[in-house]
Amino acid sequence: MEEGKFQNSSRYFENRQCKSYPCHKGDDHINCLFCFCPLYHMENCPGNYKMIEKDGKSIKSCIDCRFPHEPQNYGKIMTILKKNL
Repeated sequence: MEEGKFQNSSRYFENRQCKSYPCHKGDDHINCLFCFCPLYHMENCPGNYKMIEKDGKSIKSCIDCRFPHEPQNYGKIMTILKKNL
């Protein structure tokens, strides 16, 4: 990764003081800008989700998804959100 790639900005924010950081394992840097995924409500989001059973309900589990936390996906997320307004 190039130097400065992970500086806080309007496209990237990392909060290492968060009690849940890192919320997803597997990388040294996580973009916290989309802490709650804005694509969660989408049936066909581009992330890596699974449907699981919890308390008798089928819910979306994003525990293995890092899509909104990867800095290079900011533009993709904004495009998806604009199309779905």
